[in-house]
Amino acid sequence: MASIHTQAIESISRAFNILHYEKCESYLLFRGETSLGDGFRAFLYFLGLAYCFIGLSAITARFFRSMENVVKHSRKVVEIDPVTKAEVVRYEKVWNYAIADIALLAFGTSFPQISLATIDAIRSIGNLYAGGLGPGTLVGSAAFDLFPIHAVCVVVPKAGELKKISDIGVWLVELFWSFWAYVWLYIILEVWTPNVITFWEALLTVLQYGLLLIHAYAQDKRWPYLSLPIARTERPEDWVPQETTSCKDENCDYDECSEILQLGEDENRGVVDIFSIHSPNGAVTSPLYQKVPGSEDVAEISKESFREEINSELPHVHALWKQQFVDSIALESPESRKMNNIYLRLARIFWQSLLVPWRVLFAFVPPYHIAHGWIAFICSLIFISGIAYIVTKLTDIISCVTGINAYVIAFTALASGTSWPDLVASKIAAERQITADSAIANITCSNSVNIYVGIGIPWLIDTAYNFIVYKEPLRVQNAEGLSFSLLVFFCTSVGCIAVLVLRRLTLGAELGGPKLWAWVTSVYFMLLWIIFVVLSSLKVSGII
Repeated sequence: MASIHTQAIESISRAFNILHYEKCESYLLFRGETSLGDGFRAFLYFLGLAYCFIGLSAITARFFRSMENVVKHSRKVVEIDPVTKAEVVRYEKVWNYAIADIALLAFGTSFPQISLATIDAIRSIGNLYAGGLGPGTLVGSAAFDLFPIHAVCVVVPKAGELKKISDIGVWLVELFWSFWAYVWLYIILEVWTPNVITFWEALLTVLQYGLLLIHAYAQDKRWPYLSLPIARTERPEDWVPQETTSCKDENCDYDECSEILQLGEDENRGVVDIFSIHSPNGAVTSPLYQKVPGSEDVAEISKESFREEINSELPHVHALWKQQFVDSIALESPESRKMNNIYLRLARIFWQSLLVPWRVLFAFVPPYHIAHGWIAFICSLIFISGIAYIVTKLTDIISCVTGINAYVIAFTALASGTSWPDLVASKIAAERQITADSAIANITCSNSVNIYVGIGIPWLIDTAYNFIVYKEPLRVQNAEGLSFSLLVFFCTSVGCIAVLVLRRLTLGAELGGPKLWAWVTSVYFMLLWIIFVVLSSLKVSGII
């Protein structure tokens, strides 16, 4: 019995490298960091990691705004009226509901993880072994998306309010591809070429993201032979409930309710109405956003008037960009000045002061209504990639200083921090949308994006290089631990989806309902996440 106890202690000590490890000589900024105590260094690096996550949340808010403007883009459609034979010019949205959820919402919220994994792959290019930080973060992020985010969304609706998925067919398609992504990853890791990734396996992984988009679009359009024969519940007229405007005049237009208000007061909230893309007629319901002609509201509009509307906004570009810098250093908003509680007001000022460096930096991102938001979109991606690079450096140093396996940090800290945009997006959808479609679609689609794009593209980069230069495949370090995590995730995810189906059959909706049952469901989802994290961490650390 004593020998078993001794072996267990030695296993734990060896796994976390606590008793014997060489002093870490890696540093972030200055070589003098190595002269500090390891405990103090680890504390500082964890603070830096947390501050980077705050920066990711801040830039992701701007990323969402630019993405929302991209989605609002309309195209001109000329039709012939069958009765009068006259030309009817209208503008309709470019983006389809399902494609917008998968290609923009899910991809946008998953971009921090994708960027981190891609940077990790580029750093290890030329090596025969793949970096483990990216895959570990993405699998851990998938678990965070499925369990904690569901746990939050299920309790967000008001007591007794039920929100269900209106298009079960599209959700089932997204769910199938989400589950298949992890089955596929296990197959290529353990069945076809154990512990090795070939160029063709990586290429097939990326191509399956395209198949997901095609299948979801086919289901949304109810293409024969490619869609499930499931009727879609009638979409509500107002997909997103209209928010109350802060303008005193109810009839204020875009120039009166200027973007300065959105950049100022709305910036402090740190969120954006990215879900206005689901307005069925293509119109933006919130008066804080630029009005774009919808497919139903505007039946006939001239090209000249549309150009005049755009040109009238161009003189405001410099003023808006200047206002971004002014707002970035403002520590109080009009709402905070009205607070009676001095402690809450001071706490908010302190929080805003922490955000000032990030807000000043991100103020260099051009106003996101320029060029339909594409310039701000690209600039935001550059900033996100830069922060992701710093996160990878900090993670390596933390693993070096503490001796904790990098996979464990990826499953826990990195996965939770980089998945914060997913949590914010799904929570907003669960609060504001009449249905649960986008809140749950963001979760399931993000899991698919994590595998097909987040793991597929980094592996494709490394395998292509190895195939061309070395004629060798890419080997995966600790593939056994990653495969074990996939099995645990698959088993726990079945339990999660089973509860959602049970809620649909008993309560009639996936989200909301009686508060007691909503909280019971939420606690159950959190327990599933804890089981995944604990078992995965113990496995990759060599304890089990």
